[in-house]
Amino acid sequence: MAFKPTLRSAGGVVLAGALIFAAAPVASADQTRQDQWALKAFDAASIWKITKGHGVTVAVIDSGVNADHVDLKGNVKEGKDFIDGGSTAPQSDEDHGTGMASVIAAHGHGPGGADGVMGLAPEATILDIRDDGGDDDGFASSIRYAVDHGASVINISQEGSDSRPAEAQAIAYALQKDVLVVAGSGNEGTGAGYPARYPGVLAVGGVKNNTEIWENSNYGSEVLLTAPATFIVAAGSKSDTAYRSGTGTSDATAYVSAAAALLRAEFPDLTAGQIVTRLTKSAGLPASAKDISLPDKRYGYGFIQPLAALTRDIPAGPTYGPLAVPESLKTGQGATADPSSAAPNATGGAMSDDEQAAADRKQVIALSVIGLVGLLVLALIIFVIVKIARRNKGGDNRPGGSGGPGAPGGGYPQYGQPQPQPHAPQQYQPQPQPQGNPYAQNPYGGRPQTPPPSSWGSGRP
Repeated sequence: MAFKPTLRSAGGVVLAGALIFAAAPVASADQTRQDQWALKAFDAASIWKITKGHGVTVAVIDSGVNADHVDLKGNVKEGKDFIDGGSTAPQSDEDHGTGMASVIAAHGHGPGGADGVMGLAPEATILDIRDDGGDDDGFASSIRYAVDHGASVINISQEGSDSRPAEAQAIAYALQKDVLVVAGSGNEGTGAGYPARYPGVLAVGGVKNNTEIWENSNYGSEVLLTAPATFIVAAGSKSDTAYRSGTGTSDATAYVSAAAALLRAEFPDLTAGQIVTRLTKSAGLPASAKDISLPDKRYGYGFIQPLAALTRDIPAGPTYGPLAVPESLKTGQGATADPSSAAPNATGGAMSDDEQAAADRKQVIALSVIGLVGLLVLALIIFVIVKIARRNKGGDNRPGGSGGPGAPGGGYPQYGQPQPQPHAPQQYQPQPQPQGNPYAQNPYGGRPQTPPPSSWGSGRP
C-alpha cells in the first residue's frame, strides 16, 4: 500500500487554514519581521553574535523550495525531485517547503537584510529535496540522498501513519553517518506519526507563543522537544515576494532543525546525538509543567532555547545522546556502529584527530609486540622439533624419554590471539487557543499576540 494517501504535512496549511499572500504594496516589510515573534522570543540578535549557521547544510525534504524568493536567494542548493523526476521547484500551489526553508535559513532582504523574513540560521545552506513519501519506500531514498550529498541535518515536516522498513533503515543509515533527522510529530492531537516514531529521529511537538503545548500537537514517548508552532510567518511560493502564515508542528520542526544547524556550526566536533543533548539539557518548561517527569509525552524535555544551548556549560554526553538507538546500530550491523565513523573517546564522543592518531600508534605497537612474540614462539617450536628429531635419529627411545606432540609429557602449550571486545553503543495540559487567525486583520496576515519577554527565559536550571 502506498504511503502517499496517509501522508500529511506536519504544518497547519490544511489544519489551520494558513493564509498565503503575495506581498501587498500597503504591507510594510518591517511588519513582516515584527510578526516573527519566535525570533524575539529566542533573542535571535544575541544568537547571531555567536553563530548564524555558516557552513552547515540542512536538507529540507518537502514540496520543493522557491530558490528565487527574495529572502532565500543564494541560500538554496538544488537537490533531487523524487516525485516527478524533474526540477525541485515547487508547483504553484505548493508553498510548504518554501516556508520551512525560510524558517530555517531565510536571510531577509533590503539594507542589512532588515526586510522580509529571517530564518533562525540565516547563513545555513538548504539542500532542496522534493519528496512526499509516496513511493513504496517512503522517504528512504530521499534521506539517503541527503546524507550522501552533504547534509548534517535533515528536516522532514511531514508525517504519516505507516511504518516502512526501508525508512527505518535509512534513519539508521543517517545516524550511523552522524546526520541528525528531525521530524514533526503531527497535528491531530493523537499519537505521533512516522517518520517521527522511528528510533534515531528527533521528534518534535509544538507550543504556542505562551510556551504552553499547542493542543493539536501529536504526542508520545518519541517526542523529545517542542518549539514555536502557532502563527508562524514565512516565505511563500506564489511569487518571489510572497509570504504565508501557518500553525502546526511543521514550523516547530523547522525551528528545531535551525537550532541544530546553529549548534553544528558552533560545535563541529559533537555527534548528532550530542547536539540533541545540548538542546534537551537547555530546554525550558512553562510554570504549569514544572513538576512533570521528563521526558513528557507532550513536551518531551521542553521547548528549545537556542541561546542557552549555545552558551551553557553542558557535557558532551554519550554518542547518541537521548536518541533511541536503532537495533542495527546496537548490534553493530551496517557500515559502522559509530555515527561519526570514529572511535569514541572517554566521554563517549568522537575522537579528535590527535586522539585518533595516538590510538592508532598504540594499536601498531600492540600488533608489533604480538607479532614479535609469535615469531619467538615459532622459533622455540622449531628448535624443540629439531632437537627431538636429532635424539630420535640417535636411537633415544627409552621409556620416559621426550616424546613429540601428544606424547606423555610432550605436549606444547596453546597460543592464541586475544579476541577484540566489541564496542557497545552508548546508549501538558492544553491551554485555550485564540479563535481564528489573528493575521487576517491586515493585507498579509496581521500581528500575533507576542509572549512577555520572560516566557522563554533561559530555561530550567
